[in-house]
Amino acid sequence: MKIVVLGAGAWGTALAMGAAQQAGGHAVTLWARDGQQVADMQVRRQNARYLPGIDFPTALAVSGADPLALARAADLVIVATPMAALRSMLLALRGCQAPVAWLCKGFEAVASANSGSFGLLAHEVCAQVAPDLIAGVLSGPSFAQEVARGQPTALVAASRHASVRDALVAAFHSPSLRVYANDDIVGVEVGGAVKNVLAIATGLCDGLNLGLNARAALITRGLAEMTRLGVALGARSDTFMGLSGMGDLVLTATGDLSRNRRVGLLLAQGQSLQQAVDSLGHVAEGVYCARTVAQRAAGLGVDMPITQAVVALLDGRLAPADAVGLLMGRDPASELR
Repeated sequence: MKIVVLGAGAWGTALAMGAAQQAGGHAVTLWARDGQQVADMQVRRQNARYLPGIDFPTALAVSGADPLALARAADLVIVATPMAALRSMLLALRGCQAPVAWLCKGFEAVASANSGSFGLLAHEVCAQVAPDLIAGVLSGPSFAQEVARGQPTALVAASRHASVRDALVAAFHSPSLRVYANDDIVGVEVGGAVKNVLAIATGLCDGLNLGLNARAALITRGLAEMTRLGVALGARSDTFMGLSGMGDLVLTATGDLSRNRRVGLLLAQGQSLQQAVDSLGHVAEGVYCARTVAQRAAGLGVDMPITQAVVALLDGRLAPADAVGLLMGRDPASELR
């Protein structure tokens, strides 16, 4: 299979490396926009910017050529850009005959909070700008460094099209990477988006030394928020018991490699949001989509108090310690609602 990965961040690089090591002999090309990064990766045979010290497999090709030409010649196209760049990439890929799958997690940011519009999930963006694409998403609990090192990982390939699910399984399923198929793309994308916001809250909780009881409560009630939003958007509730729901939430909320968790930890230490983001060196999607998640939930009448507290915290309207009082001081409620 000829696979092109458009975007050479940590996650796109890790998946390209995994596919290139397959026993079946996939022909994998990793594309980067930055010519200097391309040249550096070609010489060093590693992505020193995002995955330093992890060598590329021999079969992995690196290119800075026309991405559309690469896509037209591929059997599978992986879009490994951040959410903010997805729309433009899908626009460029209109007319592509090969299955397309994106890796980004989140809701697209809206231009203005007062515009009356709301952020879209990736499949909704695709339906707007490239409705003829046969497309889906590859998601689940995964840190790029571990995948690049070949450590055991499980992902979910979600699409309404069986051909996309099958292509993703064929491309990436291996002895170290299990890929499960799911046709509930709405649920998989909601899980991948909301867990980033909840991870900020959990990092804040741990940074304030609130204890393991508090962490467990936060993750569990966060999963309830995620499920309520997903069901309101048309997802199946059981999807959130799987890899992109509970699995990705637990990993991102508790794993020390999580950028979103790190944001919460740094805010608890008294850093400003800008200081926290600047120190990461990578995109923390939860920072950019938290407000959009809250807006989408409000428009649907879905109660998401943890998400709302994170938004207030990121906006500077709420101090870290006050967020705890806000959440714990709410009126009693039924657990299953």
